[in-house]
Amino acid sequence: MSDQQRDRVLRVVLAVFGLIFILGIWPLMQLWPAGWQWQPNQSEYEQMILGIYATLGIFLVLASRAPQSHRSLILFTAWSSLVHAGIMAVQAFRDTAERGHLIGDIPVLALVGIVLLMLLPRGSAPVATA
Repeated sequence: MSDQQRDRVLRVVLAVFGLIFILGIWPLMQLWPAGWQWQPNQSEYEQMILGIYATLGIFLVLASRAPQSHRSLILFTAWSSLVHAGIMAVQAFRDTAERGHLIGDIPVLALVGIVLLMLLPRGSAPVATA
């Protein structure tokens, strides 16, 4: 895939993932609680996670305009999604009541992370400064 094709695909992926984060998580929690809600239901947790993901979604949509300028946001989204999926997978294996997440939000978060890492704009690695 050429850099130009990768950029076009990444723009679409960022916009789609952003819109899903903004608009899609709440309906999934309502329609398929076993795969998208932790039990017992905690409305405070749900409000918090929806707020975080909606905010991230807005920034992903904005980043879709110029992905090269938002490499660190893309890296954060990718790695935080993979870490989130990994932690939830361990928890789902430990708690049999939460196994639905293994075919719900866990693979979705892993997919988000993998796809974004595969499409990450080429360039210098982000440099941390003290």
